[in-house]
Amino acid sequence: MIDPFLSLDNATGMKPGLQVGTVGELAWVVDPSMTISLGGLPSATVFSTPNMIMLMERAAREAIRPYLEEGEESVGVDVNVEHIGAAVLGARVRAEAKVSGIEGRRLDFDVRALVGDREIGRGRHRRALIQLERLVANISQQHPAKDQVAPLTPPRGELGPLSTLKVEVSDQVAFVTFNRPAAAHAVNVAMTNELERLVAWLAVHPQEVRVVILTGGDRTFCAGDDVKEVATLSLDAAHALSLRQANVYLAFERLPQPIIAAVGGPAFGAGCVAAYSCDWRIASHAARFAMPEIKLGWPPGYGVAQLTALVGKARALQLCLTGDPISAAQALEWGLVNEVVPGGHLHARAREIAARLKQLPAEALRETKRLIHADEGALPQLTHRADTAAYIRCLALPDAQEGIAAFVEKRPPRFTGH
Repeated sequence: MIDPFLSLDNATGMKPGLQVGTVGELAWVVDPSMTISLGGLPSATVFSTPNMIMLMERAAREAIRPYLEEGEESVGVDVNVEHIGAAVLGARVRAEAKVSGIEGRRLDFDVRALVGDREIGRGRHRRALIQLERLVANISQQHPAKDQVAPLTPPRGELGPLSTLKVEVSDQVAFVTFNRPAAAHAVNVAMTNELERLVAWLAVHPQEVRVVILTGGDRTFCAGDDVKEVATLSLDAAHALSLRQANVYLAFERLPQPIIAAVGGPAFGAGCVAAYSCDWRIASHAARFAMPEIKLGWPPGYGVAQLTALVGKARALQLCLTGDPISAAQALEWGLVNEVVPGGHLHARAREIAARLKQLPAEALRETKRLIHADEGALPQLTHRADTAAYIRCLALPDAQEGIAAFVEKRPPRFTGH
């Protein structure tokens, strides 16, 4: 729901064309995160009412979205629906939202949800147009910076100076390079801050940047989280940082630009997650991929669902339970990368793919990326919270402290086995 004291008076006007009768549609496949078990019975597990309402509201948002001006969004103001039928786990549920009235900055919708031709929900929904800058200012007043998962204000001008990343934009391609060579490009708090800034900036510059190439250079990619820094963080700080980092990599999927990972060396832990969060992955023969967190005493803090979706359960288990790296050739066989090229051709090949993507229709490319990622359902976007919770539980245990000490002292760890 919209905050009741958020004024709509200064909202900008929409693009022409939206009218009574305009329809928005959206379909979901019901996954476990969208269900409720009635009476605790697995056989009575059905699509929940809150998720049905969310699907309807998002269908209404889809109807409005093509007509929004830059810096404008729509938010829910009121909803009144009946849930009149059941949908089971795995069913394809479709929502329709038809504009029934337009009153200034507020739009009314008749909404319904269907499984095939069978109606399972119907009602009315109202949305309002707002300016994002006003919403950001409102939220910032209510929530201190320490409670925010990611920056709320996307920079609309220059990206500004960065130290842990290098960003070069040429001919609508952003070439982004991890830039902590002394630490094998390990991700620390400073790099997390800059990745958040970069993602926010890319999100509002779809014309200036059509394609993104992410790399660590010719000989490495990213060694993962900065373990030495993790050792200095409180559990609360480590928890907040892990959620922020998960949010950054999930945001890769939501960006309008296709992202190409050019992996020239080790991509371990968070570096592996960064690589497989990209839309296209190219590796040199020297590249290696690993999820080595288990060797430090904890599970991956995020990204497990995305990894499993790419390589399957058995291979995800092998990577995460052993922590052992796999070669570029094995990553290609598993579907973790799209192709393997000689090291000297890595960046040239990435630029070649970027040039090819730029020749395709921009809006169709953006919509195709959005639809493919949306087809995964909500579960992969939610599981990082469980991943982080498990990571923090283990980080508090003696084995994690031993793993960190062994890493710093460059010796094999002596885990308790409990």
